[in-house]
Amino acid sequence: MIVCVSGLAGCGKNTVGEFLAEKLSLKPVGFSFKDEAETREISLMELQELAAKNPSIDKEFDERLVREAGKGNCVITTWLGSWMVENADFRVWLKASEEERAKRVSSRDKMSFGEALAHVKKRDDGNRQRYKKYYGIDIDDHSNFDLEINTRVFTPEAIAEIIVEAIKRKKKN
Repeated sequence: MIVCVSGLAGCGKNTVGEFLAEKLSLKPVGFSFKDEAETREISLMELQELAAKNPSIDKEFDERLVREAGKGNCVITTWLGSWMVENADFRVWLKASEEERAKRVSSRDKMSFGEALAHVKKRDDGNRQRYKKYYGIDIDDHSNFDLEINTRVFTPEAIAEIIVEAIKRKKKN
């Protein structure tokens, strides 16, 4: 089974994905551009700017994602997983307002709320543009998702439970 959990910066993809992977006894696959930036010893926004100029950065990252998903039995928690992994069994979009996501990013990444809000907006806009340009993907079109959840309403544990129940119901149909 392959479950893809997607959403914008700060929506809770990785946290929910970890709970979900545990509940389903699947491998969590959550490498991110943030991880890639750390590996390259540059800031996340520097990597975003490089990726805007060099499509191979996204393409190599996404090819690695598809290879990892190809091993099966995993929960993928990336922005594009739901579009890139064609054989996913279940796709979830997690959403939260810009303000809510900025609060989370502020707390997680130790920056002021204003800095976090600007960061979230810049990442969202940059990723929207790159994904549209490189892949023709509109990340605001969720028509291929099985489920969409507002992460402000539920705890990560509750969201994982909702997803598990939705997967069971989909299997019955």
